[in-house]
Amino acid sequence: MALDIKICGLKTPEAVAAVLAGGASHIGFIFFFKSPRHVTPQQAAQLRQAALGRAKAVAVTVDADDAMLDEIVAAMAPEMLQLHGKETPERVTAVKQRYGLPVIKAFAIREATDLAAIAPYHGLADRFLFDAKPPAGSELPGGNGVSFDWRLLAGLDAELDYMLSGGLNAANVGDAIRLANPPAIDISSGVESAPGVKDVALIENFFRAVRAATDNRAA
Repeated sequence: MALDIKICGLKTPEAVAAVLAGGASHIGFIFFFKSPRHVTPQQAAQLRQAALGRAKAVAVTVDADDAMLDEIVAAMAPEMLQLHGKETPERVTAVKQRYGLPVIKAFAIREATDLAAIAPYHGLADRFLFDAKPPAGSELPGGNGVSFDWRLLAGLDAELDYMLSGGLNAANVGDAIRLANPPAIDISSGVESAPGVKDVALIENFFRAVRAATDNRAA
């Protein structure tokens, strides 16, 4: 099984080029004003051009209303929408019907009982994303550089399509892949030299670590 790799929070052509060179399957653009990774729909539209035919562009929002989503979809034409807030099953359904795009629904995980929250979204979200619960005081639902116990995911249905996120970096992604055996991974702050600043060398190191881990998994 090929591992999908999503690099999120891209803001520069150099970062986009590096993640495409590494073999990312998805690139994420964040539309959340409180995030240091926030971009405008127009900026994302320009940045995603290099990925056409190479990686799927994902628009990441947090409890966005229709007006905001309308602007994003019209400007950048994402292939997927990621809902990273408290969107209800009804909201997920409405978004899918309005835009006709696949939806990734994010969930914050700290303990095994948190996984029960996905039940009402089965058959609605096209893919789940499991991120760590943000630390106290953080205004960001993701991109905080914290992780959770990946072993919590080992017992999930093998058919469940999800992305593992939260605190990944070159040093620990091998453990994450070995312990959870996820179908996809997502990283943002783990390839940054400062909040919102993607580092090409860190991106390259991350992809090397992922290749080593997937080679081991295949063996």
